Amino acid sequence: MHRFPSKSTISRFKFVAFLLCFRCVAVPAVVGMLVYSFIEGDQDLTIIALGLGLACVLMSIIQWLLAARTRCPLCLTPVLASNGCSKHRHARTLFGSYRLRAAIAILFRNSFLCPYCHEPSVMEVRSRQPRTQSNRY
Repeated sequence: MHRFPSKSTISRFKFVAFLLCFRCVAVPAVVGMLVYSFIEGDQDLTIIALGLGLACVLMSIIQWLLAARTRCPLCLTPVLASNGCSKHRHARTLFGSYRLRAAIAILFRNSFLCPYCHEPSVMEVRSRQPRTQSNRY
């Protein structure tokens, strides 16, 4: 299992994974609310749905900006960003998304399989061992 260099890296992974999962739930709910408000002719509900839609857009922009810095500790490819790289032949999807599978694994299992190198990584900080100089001379 590969580990991460700092606690802030782990926090970034978890925050971006939460944003990605929340967006996958919120966008269909907002679209459904918007369609329902048009069918019912409820102008107040339409304004609320448009406000929530704007919040989803802002959340997507934040997720997109932060996802570029969620790199696998082995292959250094952004795991939660859409970058169009070739995936590992054994990588699996969740609802057609490699990123969503990694995000769900990060949130619920506290580890994930990189879809690019297919190596497991655990959401822990690696231990820092001081280097010895015994074999130096």
